[in-house]
Amino acid sequence: MINALKTWVLRHIQTAIGTLGRLSQQWLPTSFIVLVIGIALALPACLHVILLNARLAGGDWNRAVEIAVYLKIGSTKPQAEQTAESIRKRSDVGAVRLISADEGLTEFRKRSGFGDALAALTDNPLPHALIVRPRTATLDPAGLDKLVNELRQLVTVEVVQLDTDWVERFNAMLDVLRRATTVIGVLLAGGMIVIVGNAIRADIQTRREEIEVTKLVGGSNAFVRRPFLYAGIWLGMAGGVLAVFVTYSVTALLGAPIRRLALLYGSDFELAGLGFTNAATVIGLAVLLGWLGSYLAATRHLHAIEPR
Repeated sequence: MINALKTWVLRHIQTAIGTLGRLSQQWLPTSFIVLVIGIALALPACLHVILLNARLAGGDWNRAVEIAVYLKIGSTKPQAEQTAESIRKRSDVGAVRLISADEGLTEFRKRSGFGDALAALTDNPLPHALIVRPRTATLDPAGLDKLVNELRQLVTVEVVQLDTDWVERFNAMLDVLRRATTVIGVLLAGGMIVIVGNAIRADIQTRREEIEVTKLVGGSNAFVRRPFLYAGIWLGMAGGVLAVFVTYSVTALLGAPIRRLALLYGSDFELAGLGFTNAATVIGLAVLLGWLGSYLAATRHLHAIEPR
């Protein structure tokens, strides 16, 4: 049993190495096939990187949604602190930040450009404010509406503001991009199967006489099909590695300009790359698609070749 397993493994290794040598001898057509596969796989990979960075740049939903709660004019700071503490104890609230009226006025003086005029005021016209950040579990429209309505019922609260329209528009655009990436990926995966299948079909026609002789001496369809399957695997692997290389190259070329653009807007955002897991996934899918394309083509055409 062990000897039979060793023989089976050695034969597969010999076939894989022999197939790789045959592909290297036909380096020009092989290079064209690998180039087409690499470009086809690089497009959805680059779109995935764009989608990933769009999520990082825009932030998650739970970091983006904040509720501004303005207390009634005349509320004291202890009352504001008590209100903040009562809101903080809610199970659907993640964090509460108190902005006192004095802090709000100081910030407004810095940003408004009317510092001298505001200095003439004898009373502070601004109320105490609370910035409420909900927990992830409440980040659905019904949960947010319930939280906002209950905050409005507090006796010290004057106004509650929640603006999620831009978040919904941003998530809608991400959803469109995600679906487009999936559709493009599926279409290009089908194209890769066709490309590999055509290459295997041409190779089978070239080696028709060799296949007939092999079958004449007792070689089964599975035995004859084996080198063509490894050819598809090698083509898919090479195309996947090329796609990963192209994706990393695009990320590296765009990284510095995007970093400078982010600094102009006061952000420390840096372009994220494909990552090891996603790169391994791209190569693994390429190998699978290469094997599938070669399997379909070899199974179909080898059945039509029989020794005379």
